[in-house]
Parts: sequence; structure tokens; C-alpha cells
Amino acid sequence: MQTLTNLKSYRVLETKNIEELKSEGSVLEHLKTGARLVLLSNEDENKVFSIGFRTPPADDTGVAHILEHSVLCGSRKFPAKDTFSQLLKGSLNTFLNAMTFADKTIYPVASQNEKDFQNLMDIYMDAVLYPNIYQKEEIFRQEGWSHYLESIDAELQYNGVVYNEMKGEFSSPERVLYRNQLNSLFPDSIYSKEYGGLPEEILQLKYEDMLAFHAEYYHPSNSYIYLYGNMDMAEKLEWLDQEYLSAFERMDIDSRIGMQPAFSKQAYVENEYSINTHESEADNAFLSYNAVIGTNLDMELNISFQILHYALIGASGAPLRQALMKTGIAKNIVGSYMNTMLQPVFSVTAMQSNVEQLSVFTDTIQHTLRQITIEGIHRDFLLAGLNSYEFNYREADFGRFPKGLHYGIQIIDSLIHEGNDPFVSVETNKIFERLRAKLSTRYFEELIEHYLMNNPHSSVVVLKPRKGLGQIQEEVLKAKMRAYQQNLNDHETQRLIERTAALKVYQSTPSTKEQLDKIPMLSRDEIATHTSCILQHERMVDKTLVLHQELYTNGIGYLRILFDMGNVPEDLLAYAGILEYVFGKMDTENYSYSTLSNQIGIHSGGIYTGLAVYASTKQVDAFKSAFEFSTKVIYEKLDFAIVMIEEIMLRTKLNDSDRLYEIIREMKSDMQMYLISSGNITAQNRALAYHSKSGYFRDLVSGIAHYQLVSTLEVNFDEKKNLLIHKLQELCKAIFRPENMMVSYTSDAEGYALLESCLQRIKSGLHADVRGEDLAVRFTPVKKNEGFVAATQVQYVAQSGNFLKKGYAYTGAMKVLKTILSYEYLWQEIRVKGGAYGAGSNFQRNGDMTLSTYRDPNGKTSYEVFKKIPDYIRQFHADEQNMTRYIIGTIRELDIPNSPANVAYEAMSRYLCGFSKEDMQREREEILSANAEDIAGLAPIVEAMLDDRYICVVGNEAKLKSEEDLFHKLVSL
Repeated sequence: MQTLTNLKSYRVLETKNIEELKSEGSVLEHLKTGARLVLLSNEDENKVFSIGFRTPPADDTGVAHILEHSVLCGSRKFPAKDTFSQLLKGSLNTFLNAMTFADKTIYPVASQNEKDFQNLMDIYMDAVLYPNIYQKEEIFRQEGWSHYLESIDAELQYNGVVYNEMKGEFSSPERVLYRNQLNSLFPDSIYSKEYGGLPEEILQLKYEDMLAFHAEYYHPSNSYIYLYGNMDMAEKLEWLDQEYLSAFERMDIDSRIGMQPAFSKQAYVENEYSINTHESEADNAFLSYNAVIGTNLDMELNISFQILHYALIGASGAPLRQALMKTGIAKNIVGSYMNTMLQPVFSVTAMQSNVEQLSVFTDTIQHTLRQITIEGIHRDFLLAGLNSYEFNYREADFGRFPKGLHYGIQIIDSLIHEGNDPFVSVETNKIFERLRAKLSTRYFEELIEHYLMNNPHSSVVVLKPRKGLGQIQEEVLKAKMRAYQQNLNDHETQRLIERTAALKVYQSTPSTKEQLDKIPMLSRDEIATHTSCILQHERMVDKTLVLHQELYTNGIGYLRILFDMGNVPEDLLAYAGILEYVFGKMDTENYSYSTLSNQIGIHSGGIYTGLAVYASTKQVDAFKSAFEFSTKVIYEKLDFAIVMIEEIMLRTKLNDSDRLYEIIREMKSDMQMYLISSGNITAQNRALAYHSKSGYFRDLVSGIAHYQLVSTLEVNFDEKKNLLIHKLQELCKAIFRPENMMVSYTSDAEGYALLESCLQRIKSGLHADVRGEDLAVRFTPVKKNEGFVAATQVQYVAQSGNFLKKGYAYTGAMKVLKTILSYEYLWQEIRVKGGAYGAGSNFQRNGDMTLSTYRDPNGKTSYEVFKKIPDYIRQFHADEQNMTRYIIGTIRELDIPNSPANVAYEAMSRYLCGFSKEDMQREREEILSANAEDIAGLAPIVEAMLDDRYICVVGNEAKLKSEEDLFHKLVSL
């Protein structure tokens, strides 16, 4: 086997044993082109590859973003025009995406299968270096933007995937604020340019501009290549050189990221964002203080400000947040530390405030920070922040985002920003040791003085609400389009019609079999046929069910305590979402809420509350609902976690009305932001609530119904506060009872030995008074078919139904159909042709089905697409190769590697849903054996769901009113 030092095409610049990652790190240079490469060699089978480029934007047209989309639409060796969607439905990848940042674009893939991994590397390298964009202008017009004119009499329109994505993005006031924050701090650097593209500026981008951008920056001399995991690194490097890098000559590409010179005085920026015409402009402004913090190459400073963010703003009871909340100038105070740029930014924002309160906002920040530096930060805040971040760094649990990719982005950032030590971001143990020693000094107070109090490189940004601004902007755009169309001569008009027709032909013409065959693919016999299940023990401990998932967890125990809510009356259940939110944010009998938060941060990886639904896979409309406490601790701290959970659950002072009001205001603000930004989920869940009991429950405790309750309480708090307190207290008595309790715990055998003795403590304190007859909850879903008006320029369209109620049974073939619809039919009709950013389908084991779109310019048109799905399925045909592709894509979603905590949670969920190991194996076999006839046979199921017509849209006011006949009623969100 060749070693790295023997490779003739590369020079090894650095090698390093990175003990924290159990990896051998290497930095190399490709001699011919100057491409930089980083390797992390280790035993992780989830291998990661990425290639990235520095892509500094010169304007707000979003050229880097549009190019990121476009290069994945076919290439020299892999000419199929929908390469990306083909990989989504036909690869065993564990991660597949492309990402545009403010100063870079990266193309990462991951897979546990060596052959699949090699295929993905080949496809991505060819895509970025030899894309079909030079041969097919239609790619730019589809992914970026295009005039759309079908006939002489038609109205000229604009469309495009990125164009609609960014219209959705800038419908969010938080995104508008973020753009203004960067503009205020970096007026002379690339960070003042909108890398994603401002919608109105995207329309100024020309096809030739995109080609020029690719020619300038997508070259090996400007590239950063990353490999992580268990593989023959020398072999991969040889392949990269022979197949791709050696074909290029070294180029001198000036893509350096310049520093913004520091200001001599603080900047002030004022701008507007859109609200609906019926919303009030009072209490809807955003006030933001922002400061530039060194560079992200200083990892110690970087981590220090993550800790300071927690200590000043993030923690419950954090002093700066509390001081601002007590002024009453805003409904919520949030903070952020943005460190992916060369020059990080620390921000404090008052949400839902008023411009007249600006001086109170800035004076309170300065006064509070001055007081903190004089008196000192309470060390528990700093220690809790430090321990929390250190716990997270060591745990390295990024959910389904591969840890190897997370490390790679950090390391490549250092190279892109020309740091001296690319591995400093992943060698954090020594930094945490140094910071722990500095807790006894004035180090953190001095950081506050230097960077937050006496830093002229700072800004104040005010974002004012303006009624109907989005609609005004839309009308201005339409007026421009009308003027442009009226000034076209006959030849120019005919040219636009022909180009529109050509684009439609391009979008409607599928890739040929010959083109698709060039995309390498595994065979069915290379897919694992058996389901892997972890060892889960069922034990009864003092009449309480304990599920123990026996796994190696590196000494961390993952504890979840669940309380069944099946017998809680519905009038109390409506308040469960509020109870879940307030726990941990209020004083208890033995702790103030700030002390409670700090103690939890110091001694654990956090204590969290949640509401969960476990829908039966055997019985129509049956489900278990649970109020859950979860925590992660090292084994020796398990007893501490139990004590803290008991304290929160049984001794929270729910009668503190002043604190309750603060939390209700904060809660409303958080929910308002989430419901609109995740409009597809909002619409899906509301549509399910029209017919599904579990959907009704979700809506009641966390959806639109829950938000409406919170809004009512916030507006009428003085009148409702006593009722709220009473409901929360009664809810505690109804939920936290010994007969409702069960436990899930993930650890090795050694860790479990400590659990049973701890459980008796928490169980002995539960409410055990004699109750009257339990009330069985009888939810009664009602078909409402609502359109929810939101301040957004795009739509989120959803439709739902339930096939078990129609007499159909669940089968694994439905998962294959989901893959086909999501990445074939809906991808083509909703995204490619319709211009929406996304669309999806889902078939759940409990019978619930959903269809949805994301950042969609259409409404009624998308429902017409849904309506044609049964015909598409009936006529579905696929040869063995294509069926294999769909099956691989389906299995991929089942086999994505996960953290011990998530693997254990899935095992517990299947248990509560009644989905056994045998059921899992049968489902897998049904997926692997699925054929075209099986898929075609599912048409009646989808047709039955569509016939019921349970629909919901979250969308633009004008659009919803123009299609009002779709709905029973329109409602303001």
C-alpha cells in the first residue's frame, strides 16, 4: 500500500495525530494545480468527501447560489439532467447536498458503502469541474430565473427555483434583519453582498455572468478537498489526480477574503420589513445591537464568545437578557454568535418592540454590561456555559449530519481564511482547560469591555414593520414586467414565447436511458437484506416499565422519563404545550430559575422537556401521548439528573404570574417565527388535524390551535392568568402520577446498574391522591380546509388523508412510492416545472398520508399536480434497473447511521407504536422485493386520500384571496 509521502503528485504540508478525534490528520498540496487537500484518517465507516471553492460574491444577484444548484444538473461523464435527484433516489449515501455560504461553496457527500462512496466522489468531481451549464442555458433558466410567457395575450411572469427560494427566505423578518446586520458591519467587504441572492437582484443576473463566475472560481487551484473516514487515502488521492486534477494547469485566482477595516464609530441602519395589512405596526419592530469579534481563526476567542453568549443571553436568567426583558420594551430577547465568517458577529436583538424604545434598548445594554464588568459575571453562568459546550464538543452528536462533515467544514474554514493551523478547530481539549483556568480571572469581563462595550466596530440596526410592503414590492415588480412587456416589439415577444416553449420542452423531456445508465449504481444484492436492531431489554422496576437500550455510549447515559397523557381531560391537554415550555424557566421551591439552569449546565448535558405522539401501527386512530423529560449525563451524575427532574416536575412555582407573562410573550414570539418559517410542516400538521386524532392532539399542544391559545393568553393575560395557573397546576396533578410513568435508558450494562436505585426517589414524590373516574379523551377532528394568511411571498401547500380508515393496509412498497413521488413526479412537476424550492410525500405506518410543497409560487396549480398523482401511479412502469434505483434510495433512508441517543429513541418509539422487529424485517423485505406492479397497485390508496380533500395552505395574502374558493375560510396567522 502506498503512503502519502510516496505520492509524486502531492506535497505533504503537515501531518498530525489528533487524539480527540482518534484520527491521523494530513494537509497536502496538489503540485500541478495547487489544490489544497485535508485528510482525517480513522476507523469511522461513514466516509465523507467534499470539494469546496472560495466563491466571493461581487453583488447581490446570488450567482454563487444559482451556480451551486446548476452544476448538479448534469455533467460531461454523467449527462442526465437530473443527476442530483437521481442520486437522492438511487444511492446509499448517508449525506448528499451542496451548500452556499457567504464566502464559499461546498459539495459534500457521505456513505458507508465503499463502492457507493467512490461513485459519489466521481459524480461530484465531474459535476463541479465539467458541468453541462455551458451547453444548456435552460439549466440557468430553470434553477436561477427566467421570463415566462406562453402566448402573446399572456401576462409576462418570472420563475425559477432559487428565485422562489429567496422570495421565501426574505419573507422572514429574521432573515431581513440578518442581511441588514451584515450590511451595517461589513460595508466594504464581501459580507455586505447577499450570497443567496436578493429576489429583485436575481432578476439582473445573466446566463453569461454565471458561466464567467464558474470559469473564474471553479478550478482546482481555488479548491479545497476533504476526505474523512476509514479508506485507503493514498489510493483516493491517486484517483483524484489521474481522473481530474492532472487535467488542469495551475491558475492564479484572487479569491482572498478581505478584512473589513474597523470602524471609528458605531454604525446605525434603519430599514423595513413586511407585515400583513391586518397586523399592527405597534410592538412589531426589531432592535439589534451587533459587534464584530476578532476573527474566527482565534479558536480560543471563538469558544469564549460561545460561552459568553450563553452566560449573557442564552441561559435562563442570563443577566443581559433579564435586564432587557424587565424593561418591558420587547416580547422576546434573543442573541446570536455568528462565527462561520472570517469576522464573527455577536448580536443582541429585541423582538416585537418599538422604534421609540431604541434608547432604552441601547442604554440598558451598556448599563448592564458595565455593571457586569464591575461586579463580575456570576461564575456559575460561565461554568455552565463552558461545561455545556465542552459536553457537546466531546459528544460529537450532530444528529443525521455526519460528524466527519462537521469537522471538515471547520477545518476547511481555517484554510479558506488562511489560518496557520487548520486543525485548531477540532483540537479543543486544551482550549477548554485554559478557559477553565481563566474562570478565576477577569478574562471574560475584559472580553466584554473590549469587544462589547468599547468596540467602535459595532452597529445598531432597526427593522420597522410596514403593512403590505411585500404586496407593494410585488406590485412594483409586476408594473416593471408590464412596462417591459409593453416595450417589446413583435420579434422580441415571439422570442420570449419560443424560449418559454423551449424551456418547457427541456423540463418535460426525461433523460434518456443511455444518460441514466452512465450514473453508476449498486445492485440489489449489495444491499443488506436484514434489519439491524439494537438490544433493548424490557424490565419492570417497582411496577414501572423500564426499557434499557444496551449500547456503548462512551460513559454517557441517555435518560428519558415518560408520562402517559391518555387519561388527561381535553380541556387540560390544551395547556400541555405551555407547561412543557415553562418547565425549567421558572423558579422552583429550592432554586431560582437562573440557578437551576446553571446547575443543570454544570453537571449534565442538559435537561429537556417535550410532548410526543406514538401512533399505533395496528389500530386506526389509536396513539399514545406522553409528556417527557430527557437528559444526558455521565453515569456518575445520574442521581443529580433525577433530583433536578423531580425538582422541575413537582416543585416549579407555577403561580408566579409575572414570570408566566414573560414566558408567554416569549413563547408567542418563538411560535410565530417557527410556524411561518416551517410553513410546510405547519400546513401538513393542520391538515392532519382535520381527520386524525393524533394529528388533532399535535395541533392542540404544538400547532396552530396551540398558538391561538397562547396568543389569546398573551393579549388577555391579566384576565386569564388565574385560570392559566389553575390549569397548569391541575395538569401536573393529572400527568405526573406513578401509574402514568415509564422510563427509557440508554447505556452499557455498567451504566444501567446505577439506574434502578435512582428511580424510586422520583416515583415516591409523584401525585398519588385518589382520583375520580378517569376521563377517556375523545378528540373530534373537524374538516376546516383553511388558508392561513402570513407575511410571505410564497405558499406552503398541504393535503392529507388516512388509508387505514379506507380499509387499506400499510406495506413497505409505500416507502418506495414515497421515494418515487418525492424525487420523480413531485420533483419534476412542482420543483422543475413549478419553480417551488421543494415538495414531498409521506406514508406513515399509522395510515396518515401527506403531500406538501415548500416555498411554492403556486397554490391551486400545485393541487392540480396532486390530483394527477393516481393517474401517474396507475401508468407507472420501470425496468429492473430503475426499480433498483428507487429501492436503493428507499433503503438509504432506513440505514442512515445515527448517534446512540437517536438509535435508542427510534427503538423506544417502535416499541410504543407496536412496530416489532418482525414488522421491521417484513417492511424491509417488502421494500427489497417491490416491483412496478406493486407501485401501480397503490394508485387507489392515493386516490382515496385525495377524494377526501383535507387541505391547508400557509401563504401570501393576495394569492390566498385570489384562490379563496379552495378554502372553507381564510384565517390570519
